[in-house]
Amino acid sequence: MKTTVDIADDLARKAKAHAVANDTTLRTLIERGLRMAMQADGQRERFVLRDASVGGHGLRSDYRDADWARLRAAAYEDRGG
Repeated sequence: MKTTVDIADDLARKAKAHAVANDTTLRTLIERGLRMAMQADGQRERFVLRDASVGGHGLRSDYRDADWARLRAAAYEDRGG
């Protein structure tokens, strides 16, 4: 299949020089790079965020209806700020 790919000029120059230095073609180099990228993506493990929640019943009753300023003040209460 023929397709057109627009890449940065400096990258194209370096890729052509690399292909020549390694006795291959730009097409082969691009195909190899695409195969390697797709294989690496397929092997990447899916990130799963660990459950870091704690048991309980939410905020303490004296903070349940508090506004953000009150919650922030309580969080920094003994930190000198």
